[in-house]
Amino acid sequence: MKALAYTRAHPLEAFAIELTDVAEPRPRAGDLLVDVRAIGINPGEAAIRRTRSAGPGDRVVLGWEFAGVVAATGPEATGFAVGDRVLGTGDLTRDGAWAERVAVDHRVVAKMPDELTFADAASLPIGVLTAWEALFRDGDGLPPGVGRVLVVGGAGGVGSLATQLLKTRTPAFVISTASRAASREWAAKMGADLVVDHRADVPAQLGGHVDLVLCTTGTSSHLGWITEVLRPFGHLAALDLTAPFDPGAFTAKSLSLHSEMVFSRLIAGSGAAAQGRILAQAARDVAAGRLRPIVTTILTGLTAETARAAHTLAESGRTIGKTVILT
Repeated sequence: MKALAYTRAHPLEAFAIELTDVAEPRPRAGDLLVDVRAIGINPGEAAIRRTRSAGPGDRVVLGWEFAGVVAATGPEATGFAVGDRVLGTGDLTRDGAWAERVAVDHRVVAKMPDELTFADAASLPIGVLTAWEALFRDGDGLPPGVGRVLVVGGAGGVGSLATQLLKTRTPAFVISTASRAASREWAAKMGADLVVDHRADVPAQLGGHVDLVLCTTGTSSHLGWITEVLRPFGHLAALDLTAPFDPGAFTAKSLSLHSEMVFSRLIAGSGAAAQGRILAQAARDVAAGRLRPIVTTILTGLTAETARAAHTLAESGRTIGKTVILT
């Protein structure tokens, strides 16, 4: 089959992802084999391209957010049938969905309602799961006492869906950060009650404390003002904890720190079925009009050219919503 693949880590200027022939996926007992119809693009995939090389004689296939049609089911993949329209993520340790077909654990997949297009469905999985687990952890609601939530990066994929989940599933007052007029407008459209500029004086713009901060990007650089705006015993949910990071900043206010990595359940081998249930609920919410898909850019074709365009957008730092490739 055809897949977009590369062998050595490389920068955007030396883009080397190519459409090539690869072996058909070999599904495991609990897998679905899915014909890929649409792929969601995430900044993390560009970071992997820059830093991860394939092993000797191997290649890397990116893409862990997709929508498609079930082509085959493993003997332990219950609840699905050939021909089902599905959306899902995947496993960071296996080949991704930048290919004609992908083998994926059925527990991180959900059926698509008829109301969803493949493009809309592919815009949801990573953002929904990341936002849900960062905000609600392994439950379905915010920690006790949380009423004011600040989403850093409210116009991105995770931020867009986090804002919507908060407004549709909780009574929280939601504040988003955005620095450009277009991104501020988008964050407000997602349902934010207040939009502030994270490049300016955030504490002054807020005029008070918040109970929880969801930081989708630049956590280390924002940490000073984040700890200032959080109330004592408040919560920080962060997606990108990288050095330098000083946990001592949390001690004076007895703050709680929550990290989130969407693939942790599969990698750790614990509770993966919860992700399928979350995706199924999100798909129903979209069909019912309670959540809205976040596609803003659609590229067409499984080609090196569309891959490069997608990575260029991902690395720009100026994307709003979600870029999707229709295969």
